[in-house]
Amino acid sequence: MKETTRIKALFKNLYNGDPWLAITLLGTLENITSEQAAKRAAPGMNSIWEITNHLINWRKTVLQRVHGTVIPSPDHNYFLPVEDNSAKAWQETLKILEETQQQWEDFLQKMEDDDLQNHYPANHYTHYEHIHGIIQHDAYHLGQIALLAKHFT
Repeated sequence: MKETTRIKALFKNLYNGDPWLAITLLGTLENITSEQAAKRAAPGMNSIWEITNHLINWRKTVLQRVHGTVIPSPDHNYFLPVEDNSAKAWQETLKILEETQQQWEDFLQKMEDDDLQNHYPANHYTHYEHIHGIIQHDAYHLGQIALLAKHFT
């Protein structure tokens, strides 16, 4: 089996499959209301919605990086206030997350194992490191989201 096929399975399982850690992004987020997503557990903490937007933006950024585009990391680290807290806006956020999932799956489907050793020029990490980094990043923040979701339900 190709390494890129194994990586795609890890990425897909974490989003909406059967991952080792037994919870998924979609399974967790689809049960959260817009009100819960917008709440803060304490002043200065990020909301589930802000974390989800952070995930979306890093997924987009890393995908562009492995396509060869040099993108600096923003000072705000993609943690920005949510302007529209409506149920419709929350569903749109989840739709955008789904779109990033599909873009990653499409990319990984076409990627060859030899491409994993390519380097991103700005930090010299390999594509392999970037791809596993985004999976680890998703898992890390999924843990935060799951804890916040338990707090609000």
